[in-house]
Amino acid sequence: MPVPRWGFGPIRPGPARLSTMTAERPRTSGTLPTSSSRGRCRAKAPAPGENRPGPSLGIDLGTTRTVVARVDRGNYPVVPFPDEHGDPQEYLPSLTALTPDGLVHGFAARAAAREGAPLLRSLKRRLSSPRITPATELELGGQRFTVLEILTDYLRHLRAQLKAAPGMDGTDPGARGSRVSVAVAVPAHAFGAQRLLTLEAFGDAGFNVIAMLNEPSAAGFEYTHRKARTVSSRRSRVLVYDLGGGTFDTSLVDVRGVAHEVLASRGLGDLGGDDVDLLLAQLALERAGVREEDLNDREVSDLLDQCRDAKEALAPQTRRIALDVRGKDIIIQTAELYDVCKPLLERSLDVMEPLIGRLADGDPDLTEVAGVHLVGGGSALPLVPRMLRERFGARVHRSPYPGASTAIGLAIASDRDSGYDLIDRLSRGFGVFREADDGQRTTFDAILGEDAIQAGATREGTVITRQYTAVHNIGCFRFVECAGVDADGEPRGELAPYQEIIFPFDPALRDEDLSGRPVERTGAGRRVQERYEIDSAGLVQVTITDLEDGFSRRYVLGRQTA
Repeated sequence: MPVPRWGFGPIRPGPARLSTMTAERPRTSGTLPTSSSRGRCRAKAPAPGENRPGPSLGIDLGTTRTVVARVDRGNYPVVPFPDEHGDPQEYLPSLTALTPDGLVHGFAARAAAREGAPLLRSLKRRLSSPRITPATELELGGQRFTVLEILTDYLRHLRAQLKAAPGMDGTDPGARGSRVSVAVAVPAHAFGAQRLLTLEAFGDAGFNVIAMLNEPSAAGFEYTHRKARTVSSRRSRVLVYDLGGGTFDTSLVDVRGVAHEVLASRGLGDLGGDDVDLLLAQLALERAGVREEDLNDREVSDLLDQCRDAKEALAPQTRRIALDVRGKDIIIQTAELYDVCKPLLERSLDVMEPLIGRLADGDPDLTEVAGVHLVGGGSALPLVPRMLRERFGARVHRSPYPGASTAIGLAIASDRDSGYDLIDRLSRGFGVFREADDGQRTTFDAILGEDAIQAGATREGTVITRQYTAVHNIGCFRFVECAGVDADGEPRGELAPYQEIIFPFDPALRDEDLSGRPVERTGAGRRVQERYEIDSAGLVQVTITDLEDGFSRRYVLGRQTA
């Protein structure tokens, strides 16, 4: 079936300039983190006599819906928001529309779209692009906005809605001096650019973000909070299956009491509940004999809303799905939808396979697994638990709050009294292209390759260094993130290039503008060290140091910080 347009405007990526660094083959050393990396997602308890902070929130910025849970004396209720009819809903639609008065969001955007306003859906899926930058532009209603502008404005709307929400007592979570703390999440496989952009947008919207977790890691907290009795010394592993609106994540978590350690994570940025809506819409159009290109934007939006509502209303016993296409009643057999959805879900099971392989040898019945935890709005599709139970049997547990599980887990993480600890890991590869053989060829130096990921050397606090003798006047670094590294040491999957980093190996050039300056071979020069460290948000910090006099510069995902 052809790929539908579904109202999305084109992306215009920001620039990503790359240049090659030249050096001799570097020497590697690695330092694994100590236990001090534990508990990074647990908020610090106030000192005696210190004022207790305001309410803590867990905010799950989803592809189709944003869900917020708050901390309330050991409970983690979901915050309701009034829809366009004034009825409370446990989510805010992740929608943006353009009206004559400007951008509107959430339920207001949904109402505006029904009146014909241009609508932007699934912004979060756009954030997963390896070429995303804050300056990436989207087109909406003939106007261009940067991704950062739209996301920040949406989060300001969320902040205003939270101020009026029940349980917040009129507290503005982004007001100056506000003591409201917030934990947020990103997909486990998210590139650094998405992590930075998310943090920047929340900060620009006024939120006090105290922690950023990977989404399945947060869902793991919700599982053990609710199903602690399923975890024992013999069954300490939890497989999290997180099928959201636009992305899929899976993590293998080892649980020892309140201590959670993520052993491995995998994910897909192009698989989610949105795809089920699209497939159902395609079936309806084919049955109605209507071409997608013949629909106007309002008709497209209406059809997708119908498909989403019909999908969410499916129960295991549902046999038929009723839709309306241009006034014509259309009936789709549920089995037809499941047939076209199976290949999508099989992709998710394929992604889970390496995590299953990390379980102890000789356990074909997966005796180490306490449970397979199904979360994310997409997991509510009855076909999902059916396919997983065929593989894992009765240990498959679908969260009673599949769409809110991550938000609840984030609220637990932000709760100073919950006691939960988390050790998480980076699940993506990272490296730099270097010249070899006197510039005759280019090689990829996998700073964080498959071996490091499998060995667990990708936790917060991990430090990896490279040392070499510089042989040029300047170093031009071409850093990239990737889905992984193959057996030959080459990057595989999508590549996310960082902005160009230029470092002066020649001390005389330290105060010069190096852009456009030619790279000149100088022969054996000064000793240089590259130091790579993973921080609590899953970002890689790079410090380049001239070891002869200590001159250094530090960068975070291409953004210089010192």
